[in-house]
Amino acid sequence: MVRLGIIIGSTRPGRKAEDVGRWVYEIARQRNDAQVELVDIQDYNLPLLDEPVPPSMGQYSKDHTRVWAAKIDSFDAFVFVTPEYNHGTSAALKNAIDYLYKEWNNKAAGIVSYGSIGGARAAEHLRLVMGELMIADVRAQVMLSLFTDFENFATFKPAQHHEKSVTTMLDQVIAWGAAMQNVRR
Repeated sequence: MVRLGIIIGSTRPGRKAEDVGRWVYEIARQRNDAQVELVDIQDYNLPLLDEPVPPSMGQYSKDHTRVWAAKIDSFDAFVFVTPEYNHGTSAALKNAIDYLYKEWNNKAAGIVSYGSIGGARAAEHLRLVMGELMIADVRAQVMLSLFTDFENFATFKPAQHHEKSVTTMLDQVIAWGAAMQNVRR
């Protein structure tokens, strides 16, 4: 069974990522082909990258890094829930990703983004990072608009058609996550 981590990629006060992440989680946990866990980067309280040795060396010296590494290492695949801030992903998510290297390698990922144009640029930013980390990102993605999927730009009320997009993205992520288990072996 594929272990899927849905990563809430914002720590900003008033963030929308938590509501979006919980929505994706509720859809994903109804499946019988994956064990799903919601992972909130805010719970890990990661300071700006403070490891003295590059993550690719795997020589973590800080307890918070070792805890984060163990959590990420436990998954076969991910769904990143990201806001778009200034044409990119959140600094908090990028920081959390940058802490690690091998724990991300040869796994699969999907992206759920939100912003004024659906968070498209944040998703593209993440795709560049995924390539460097040897994460196979799937084509299907979910893009939520602040104009149509959030009442008064605040309360998350996704259009019904997005649920099908989430299901399609999860189908791909879980299939690729299972295939990547063989690559890691």
